[in-house]
Amino acid sequence: MSRFLRPLVTAAGILLAWELLVRAAGLPPFILPGPGRVLTALAAQHELILRHAAVTLSEIVLGILLGSLFGAASAVLIAASRHARRWLMPLLVVSQALPVFALAPLLVLWLGYGMASKVAMAVIIIFFPVTAAFLDGLRRTEPGWIELARVMDASAFAILTRIRIPAALPALASGLRVAAAVAPIGAVVGEWVGSSAGLGYLMLHANARMQVDLMFAALLVLAVMALALWLAVDRGARAVVRWQPETLAHDHQG
Repeated sequence: MSRFLRPLVTAAGILLAWELLVRAAGLPPFILPGPGRVLTALAAQHELILRHAAVTLSEIVLGILLGSLFGAASAVLIAASRHARRWLMPLLVVSQALPVFALAPLLVLWLGYGMASKVAMAVIIIFFPVTAAFLDGLRRTEPGWIELARVMDASAFAILTRIRIPAALPALASGLRVAAAVAPIGAVVGEWVGSSAGLGYLMLHANARMQVDLMFAALLVLAVMALALWLAVDRGARAVVRWQPETLAHDHQG
């Protein structure tokens, strides 16, 4: 029960501190509305907010799926093939050396104002943490296991699929958790640059009309949505690597 009470108590404490700050500082609503105003705007505009939230959620989920798939596949190729390592490692480094936010206008120009450019932005952001985490796990496979497999005449493919990849799953799980946390950034930034729907689009329009309470309501929905996605990915990752001792210990402590 404490696992559910702690987040509720934390959220209540944040809302209380927020309300006290607004009242003590005498901040006007167009600077920082109180939580009551934000919740009122959320209730009054819930249909509009949920409609845009569905678009952003679709972009984030597609970005997580595609980014994780490309990242995991790239890590396996880099670990399994020297030729692939020579081609993919520079691409991996360049993908992070360039400012990701600077790519958003280009993606909108190339892919349009629809969902494709936002998904591509999320994929670019997700690609590196998934690839880096999984590749690190593949490289850190226990050498004794690999030597034992070679003594038993196991092929390189069998070693990769039956030893290295299963052993690297905890590292992949860590990368997926990071991906779930950063995926909303790509989608929302893409919506800010150019879009016709989504929570980022809604926040821009609310800001232009000085509807700060609506902007905070959209931001609140985005935060809840991002947290729910992270929890879902975390729960899925725990299920995949449930045999990991650290995961079991963490579960018992919770």
